[in-house]
Amino acid sequence: MKAARIFQISLSAGGVPKLPVHEGRVDEQGIVGDKHHDPNHGGLERAVCIFSLERMLELQAAGHPIFPGSTGENLTLTGLSWDEIQPGVRLRLGEEVCLEITSYTSPCVKISASFANGDFMQMSQKTHPGFSRVYARVLQSGNVRIGDEVAVLSGAGR
Repeated sequence: MKAARIFQISLSAGGVPKLPVHEGRVDEQGIVGDKHHDPNHGGLERAVCIFSLERMLELQAAGHPIFPGSTGENLTLTGLSWDEIQPGVRLRLGEEVCLEITSYTSPCVKISASFANGDFMQMSQKTHPGFSRVYARVLQSGNVRIGDEVAVLSGAGR
């Protein structure tokens, strides 16, 4: 089986889309340099927003113009069984960073440009299980780079 990896790291001065960077520093507040206009985003329990490249490709195949960073995720990961990525799961990113998934994200009208007919509810865990982004808290700070390996450390039956 191919190793899971960081496909894209995305930041913004606030709002979407978030734009790609080659590497980033992760601290307890999230990825250094990433900002939020909306107070519902960020904070210790929602420091990093994560989504699956494979789920994104499925949404694209269904006609949605979604792309990495367009729905506000900081990390687009590839090679994971996304159904296993749920609250309580811990992930190791590269050599240093450890995250714990805290919750599924609630979709927001601000990401509607990423969906055909503005149907941003395609990312709702309640109505489309397995297609939600997730929030994570930072357990161990460090640096991440595109291509870094991602390992599931605990949770989801581990």
